[in-house]
Amino acid sequence: MAACARVEGIYDKEHSLRDEREQIDAFKAEFSSLLASHGYSEACVFGIRLAFEEGLVNAFRHGNENDPDKPVRITYSIDSTEVHLQLEDQGAGFDPESVPDPTREENLEIPSGRGIMLMRAYMSEVVFIPPGNKLRMRYCRPDSK
Repeated sequence: MAACARVEGIYDKEHSLRDEREQIDAFKAEFSSLLASHGYSEACVFGIRLAFEEGLVNAFRHGNENDPDKPVRITYSIDSTEVHLQLEDQGAGFDPESVPDPTREENLEIPSGRGIMLMRAYMSEVVFIPPGNKLRMRYCRPDSK
């Protein structure tokens, strides 16, 4: 992917989502529409959305421990060259280096554990902010200069 400039303090939209299907689906539809309106292709929208969904599932399941009263805070910014996305759960955090490599032979049959790998595959940058309850992702549009 093409290099894009790293910009701090760029988040201009914020949402707080609870683990409620209707609310999540509405946000994903709005987010996908915004990506498309900035000229992102269907393939780009798919990858960004997949990374977002994996991060959100992890935040609800592992960070918030499926507590329906704990929201996940989402901040993001979208322009024609890049997308910045941050998810913050209410958990204590974790060490991302302690997550088993899902491509190792002994982990291939395990039905979960591929979310971080997928996020890293589709996004230009994936960073877990200590103590590990905040995920920051960046996508640089492939054709941006």
